[in-house]
Amino acid sequence: MYAKVIVDVPARPTNRAFDYIVPETMRDYIAVGSRVGVPFGPRTVQGFVVELHDGTDLDPEKLKPIRQTMDVTPPLTPELVKLGRWISRTYLCHEIIALQAMIPGALKAKYERHVKVADDLETEEKQPELLPLLLPEQEEILAHVRKHESVELESLLQTFSEKGALIKQLLEDGRLTEIQMVKDRMSTKKALYVFPPNDPDQLEAWQAELPARAAKQKQVLAFLQEHPEPIKLTELLTKLQITAAAVKGLVERGWLRLEETEVQRDPYASRTFKPTSPLPLTPEQQSVFERIREAAQGRTRRVFLLHGVTGSGKTEVYLQSIQSCLDQGREAIVLVPEISLTPQMVERFKGRFGNRVAVLHSRLSNGERYDEWRKIVRREVSVVIGARSAIFAPFTNIGLIIIDEEHESTYKQEESPKYHARDVAIARAGEHGASVVLGSATPSLESMYRTSVEAAASATPDRPAFELLSMPSRVEGRPLPRVNIIDMREELKNGNRSMFSRALYKAIEDRLHKKEQIVLLLNRRGYATFVMCRTCGYVADCPHCDISLTYHQSSKAIRCHYCGYAERELAVCPDCGSEHIRHFGTGTQRVEEELGKLFPGIRVIRMDVDTTTEKGSHEKWLTMFRNRQADVLLGTQMVAKGLDFPYVTLVGALAADSVLNLPDFRAAERSFQLLTQVAGRAGRHELPGEVFVQTYTPEHYSIMSASKHDYMGFMRKEMLMRKLHNYPPFHRLVLITLSHEQVQLLLRAGEMLASRLKELAQTMQADGTELEVLGPVASPISRIKDRYRFQCMIKYRGETDISALVQKAAAVLDDIVKQQKLTVSIDVDPQVLM
Repeated sequence: MYAKVIVDVPARPTNRAFDYIVPETMRDYIAVGSRVGVPFGPRTVQGFVVELHDGTDLDPEKLKPIRQTMDVTPPLTPELVKLGRWISRTYLCHEIIALQAMIPGALKAKYERHVKVADDLETEEKQPELLPLLLPEQEEILAHVRKHESVELESLLQTFSEKGALIKQLLEDGRLTEIQMVKDRMSTKKALYVFPPNDPDQLEAWQAELPARAAKQKQVLAFLQEHPEPIKLTELLTKLQITAAAVKGLVERGWLRLEETEVQRDPYASRTFKPTSPLPLTPEQQSVFERIREAAQGRTRRVFLLHGVTGSGKTEVYLQSIQSCLDQGREAIVLVPEISLTPQMVERFKGRFGNRVAVLHSRLSNGERYDEWRKIVRREVSVVIGARSAIFAPFTNIGLIIIDEEHESTYKQEESPKYHARDVAIARAGEHGASVVLGSATPSLESMYRTSVEAAASATPDRPAFELLSMPSRVEGRPLPRVNIIDMREELKNGNRSMFSRALYKAIEDRLHKKEQIVLLLNRRGYATFVMCRTCGYVADCPHCDISLTYHQSSKAIRCHYCGYAERELAVCPDCGSEHIRHFGTGTQRVEEELGKLFPGIRVIRMDVDTTTEKGSHEKWLTMFRNRQADVLLGTQMVAKGLDFPYVTLVGALAADSVLNLPDFRAAERSFQLLTQVAGRAGRHELPGEVFVQTYTPEHYSIMSASKHDYMGFMRKEMLMRKLHNYPPFHRLVLITLSHEQVQLLLRAGEMLASRLKELAQTMQADGTELEVLGPVASPISRIKDRYRFQCMIKYRGETDISALVQKAAAVLDDIVKQQKLTVSIDVDPQVLM
């Protein structure tokens, strides 16, 4: 048997499968998707089996055997292996990187140097009679290694800490040989458990046998008589306030068993979830649910775009659709965009489906994530909820994939492989005959376009048309909140220099008096967005990136949000020595301070990257807010989506145009989405809601449309702009970013790439494909971490093999990449152009 293996060497020449012999001993359990350790040059590296064959086109004499298998059950299914190839081809990354993105970090290879005693054949070549005689200490070292078959070199050097020179000599003489072993980064968690006898009555008899002085041993037996199930040793000792000696004495008598047992690392072990039942559906919800249920029964891929206003009850439709999928014996994946959404969603899903739910997101520890993933592999769960990478859950019978808040840019991975979870979901649904539901109150223009007649006419198996489902009303006919637009230019004219308009100030005062709750959005963390000298105009910039430093008051430091560089706050200007250093712009820390000054006693929870770094912090803050232990939830965009609190009646967007001013064609769309989403947090239950949007550009169509909750009006206007400038959804984009420490080299590489792209584009245009190459130009942030950045953009329309064109063009830079360490990053369908 022969295996084709993709090896863990991410480079262009190794981006293909290599043939290996499958040893006789491995044939019964090796499969497509298995991780293996294979010889590659002088090393052993991890690889994935992507094909198995009875024959090979190569000379079998020249092939090497697989050295080790890493799993009894392969971590990847054949479908995921096939998906890895598709991701590699579509998003132009090495296949090994695509495959590794699908497994938890615990399974990524850790390479260890081991030594073993050389066998006779190896030492024969060295002519043993010419080798120096062994010293007694060397005999001892060899005996130690032989006893363990192989020993990690580092461990051997620690065991024989003063005999490093003797070990080195044994390696040089060939009596010890060094091998590289592939290990997992983590193993299962184990703990000692105490097992009582099968017959609990026996415990009573044994208590009588023990002498009076063995009071603690009697205590152990009495406890186990009352609780006859196995118990963790540490838990037993804590409960009875005794030492391990008492238990060990009973184990030595043969009365109890002490065994190491695997412990599941469950991130929700300490939580109890109140079971919930399906709610009656409104006619709108029922109609949508019926369409999804019917599609799931059909077992052919269907993609639905569910456009439901905030508070229309999309989550209940998701829950009932999943139940219908589970009733058919199939599995479901639910993706949520931000980690802040996860606690509330987990509560809803665990409440409905209990232990059938696994949770996968980046805030879990590596061990917790590994154990949740193993539940899926062992078929202990049927529903997975998580952030972007949960799309790779190793299910084998998927019936439904739900992507909530589908418009979110976080569904696009920004590092290689630069996949979009929406497109991966559609690809997986094709393999399983599953339905995909994309839900949002503000769907992305690309998704909405794919529900049009025009898109249906040009649909392909890789890019199918979507079916539009609508829920335009809130549950129980609750009104959408009233939105007030506040022109901050007028506030300034009237002498109000505060960050709060007079109307918002009064509204906050009113809600505090009524004991209702408030959500305030400011999409900038920190205290001040930049630090400037008012004497000479000096601005504190990051020395490693072309970006100004942000002042953080809690740490009294100015910090770069791109590379993490920080320095102490400035007392005097480094240019002119003036003391007139001022903090300009407003961040969340400053708003928090201002609220405390204006409303003494106000209770504020601030949620931004700085306050949510600790594990479980999102859940802690949101639970406190739900329990009404705070009046105001203040934060960046993580407070804008998916949260549902009955007492929130006021929402304030403090700098509504901060997103509008970014150099990105999606700026208006992102601004509209953010304002609509944050407005949707108000008045979701019995109490009516009100929203205040503070802006310096009240006439902008995205702000006007958001104030009227008018998605269709905004979409028509924005679609015209996109069509006019050849932007998505009418054209597709590929962004190629080059980075290097030297600007001259970068310019030369950029010109070479653009010239080759234009040359290849001409041959494609002859086939009727519209294709335009822009650049090279400096990226909007032209330097990050001391590396300058240039970019080229390709705009194209039509079904063309753009991946092949870009790969061919990028090949002209191979020598510069290899010799000069130029970095080339290719982003197909980019979401961020910065």
